[in-house]
Amino acid sequence: MTEAVINIPPKLIPVFTGKARFRCAYGGRGSGKSFSFAKMTAVRGYMHGASGKSGQILCAREFMNSLEDSAFIDVKKAILSEPWLSEYYEIGEKFIRSRDGRIRYVFAGLSRNLDSIKSKADIVICWVDEAESVSEVAWRKLRPTVRESGSEVWVTWNPESPDSSTHRRYRGSPPDSIKIAEINWRDNPWWTDELEQERLDEQKNRPDTYDHVYEGSFLTLTDAQVFGGKYEVQDFTPGPSWNGPYQGVDFGFARDPTAAVRCWVHDDCLWVEYEAGKVGLELDHTSAFIADRIPRFSDYASRADSARPESISYLKRHGAPRMESVKKWQGSVEDGVSHIKSYSKVIIHPRCTEVHREFRLYSYKVDKLSGDILPKIVDANNHYIDALRYALVPLMKARHSAKVQVRL
Repeated sequence: MTEAVINIPPKLIPVFTGKARFRCAYGGRGSGKSFSFAKMTAVRGYMHGASGKSGQILCAREFMNSLEDSAFIDVKKAILSEPWLSEYYEIGEKFIRSRDGRIRYVFAGLSRNLDSIKSKADIVICWVDEAESVSEVAWRKLRPTVRESGSEVWVTWNPESPDSSTHRRYRGSPPDSIKIAEINWRDNPWWTDELEQERLDEQKNRPDTYDHVYEGSFLTLTDAQVFGGKYEVQDFTPGPSWNGPYQGVDFGFARDPTAAVRCWVHDDCLWVEYEAGKVGLELDHTSAFIADRIPRFSDYASRADSARPESISYLKRHGAPRMESVKKWQGSVEDGVSHIKSYSKVIIHPRCTEVHREFRLYSYKVDKLSGDILPKIVDANNHYIDALRYALVPLMKARHSAKVQVRL
């Protein structure tokens, strides 16, 4: 008999030992849980196929608009990290399957594909990653779908709220036959110096979100959230009478993403329809990258930070001819935030996951000793919000002019 050594964090070994219907892990960033679960799907798929059986491994998230939004990359890296798994699986541009055809990976978003998932009868493993946002409706429909003999449901997530459906189902009132572990950065045996520097930076400069990001604590910034109660995630299609679109770009590179958004104004609401963003995006790839994610981006005016005039000049000549600079002014950030908050509601399309994340985390500073919320915004979780501010500058100026005319 041939034996293989499988390297995963020791804290997860009990999760994958013995029989269980549910295998779960929760905690903060950098714990290695997603990569480990990705690897174990491949291991279990290998074992299933080697026994002469066939089946599908479903990798799901609440929102998934493309393979880039799925666990595809994690599974691919996990397979390539083990030579014997690489020999067993065939990896294409858009598929992963065993070379004998017995095992097939499926990647799907629960918010839009539940009905099609329900028709699949041979799911042997369903792994739901980034599961904090999975709705009660999705859980109620998904779990009976995974009904193959011996099939299992695996769940990984970063906790945010004790009221989330995922927390209530798997920690609050856990089901029978569950193996579950909390795992954080200190449980990752492959923690690197680079990751440690990122963690220390977060601890020093963003203490109000550090425990949530790295220690797996619930996010408890409701009162300090800049846009708390002002936004919601909702599917929509812009109508012909809507004002816009308005487009903005915030430049980044080494550690921060270049971020772009498209939004509309209608019925006293701000509607965020598309986003595009990437860390380390080269300038000569920027126009094509955004165009792939925001349809007809170059057809409409877009506005970007005037601190990067050379980048704007280049993009105007290479794929974004209607881009223009937006000058900052004293208090422009606060004015932009006030303008966004002046709408009755900000509606964020489900595909705009990073915009949603920033609206959730964008917060005022909190005094460490008193706990008082200070009238100063933390300079973090704001790249897509900055792009949104730039997009709305013409509307901000128009409202300001109207107020001045009224005073006169």
